[in-house]
Amino acid sequence: MSLISIRLPEDLDAELSREAQARQRPKSELAREAIVEYLARRERERFLGAIARAARAEGDDGVALAEDALPFDNEALDLAEGKQVREPRPRYRTPRSKR
Repeated sequence: MSLISIRLPEDLDAELSREAQARQRPKSELAREAIVEYLARRERERFLGAIARAARAEGDDGVALAEDALPFDNEALDLAEGKQVREPRPRYRTPRSKR
């Protein structure tokens, strides 16, 4: 793991210290989590921007196609980000056998 050094304004450092103490975790761990979340958010924004640009280039048909694909894109992003994806529950009930 590489080591970096950053300068923080005193108020930001104090806020980070309070949060680290409240969560009983090191400041470096909180900073690392924040950086990971930021980079994931930026990547997601770039991906969605690329979809929007492609949809605009395709006209109205592209927008409809992008809207249809959005649930699958979101599921793929959730999987890539390590979030648990739940399968939808069936809307029907199977009859139970009586014993």
